[in-house]
Amino acid sequence: MRQTLSRNKKYALSVLLGVVLIISSAASAAQSFNPSPHAIDIPGWFKSSFLDIREDIAEAAKDGKRMMIYFGQDGCPYCRELMRVNFSQKDIVDKTRRNFHAVALNIWGDREVTWLDRKQYSEKSFAALLKIQFTPTVLFFGEKGNIVLRLNGYYPPHQFAAALDYVAGRHETRTTFAEYLVQHARQPASGRLHDEPFLMRPPYDFARTRKGARPLAVLFEQKDCAACDELHGTGFREKQVSALVRKLDVARLELFGGSTLVTPAGRRSTEAEWARDLNVSYTPSIVFFDAQGREVFRIEAFVRPFHLASGFDYVVSGAYRKEPSFQRYIQARAEKIREAGGRIELW
Repeated sequence: MRQTLSRNKKYALSVLLGVVLIISSAASAAQSFNPSPHAIDIPGWFKSSFLDIREDIAEAAKDGKRMMIYFGQDGCPYCRELMRVNFSQKDIVDKTRRNFHAVALNIWGDREVTWLDRKQYSEKSFAALLKIQFTPTVLFFGEKGNIVLRLNGYYPPHQFAAALDYVAGRHETRTTFAEYLVQHARQPASGRLHDEPFLMRPPYDFARTRKGARPLAVLFEQKDCAACDELHGTGFREKQVSALVRKLDVARLELFGGSTLVTPAGRRSTEAEWARDLNVSYTPSIVFFDAQGREVFRIEAFVRPFHLASGFDYVVSGAYRKEPSFQRYIQARAEKIREAGGRIELW
């Protein structure tokens, strides 16, 4: 009799333990599958916000700081680099926390954002409103709500740190970000401009007046530019990229150069003046124009070959006319390549 009771107690305890484990596992699973409002893990010191941008800017100004908004998305290797590489460096973290209120948004998210005009948007419609084409994109706001600097894409740590210093020091009133980068974010480079067989030769007349004119891609580069070295050493060596660049006119200009040219609109200018008019600050930047001379797209941050090829294909194929979101275009292009048995290397 006692043995039976003992066995029954043991059985009851085992059942109870099993129930507890099942409940615990279910709770754990629910937690692990609970979607985060952010596109990728962000540092814990980012601000928890009601996403009223005007109030966030005012609150930052009250603390003697400026507002920084990061736009990201799931599966973005460049976002991962920003968070795990840039924001793992003490100097960058200290500068950001000392000088900015940082807020994160998901370009496909549904949280409600209130813009400066008090109109309300979902995160994804807000990203579309601000024409966010690359992730990460980081916007820095002045005290009056003006965007004093916009980083469209991933900037390596030394350049990102310079961007923080530029905005925190209110340097936008004294110099352009392009000039500031030259002075404060130098990196070992070849010290020369690279030539390519597909590049146009000077004198440069970019006016798209002739019949049958092709789209135009203008590369803005510098001699002391490690990323320019990589673009020519790796990017343009990729088969997909090299095939695409031959389907449009491509010219290389020096960011601060003095050579004269005629812009796609037919205006006489110099390399440096036109770069300033286009607000080009990063090198290498690639600005694309259609056959009528209208700017349709640009790449102005560090990109790997897949995104470089996608940028050229976006313009060459004319996909930008039907799909205004470059991110949606990339997703569809990647899926098509995978279905055909191809391999995608995002980083």
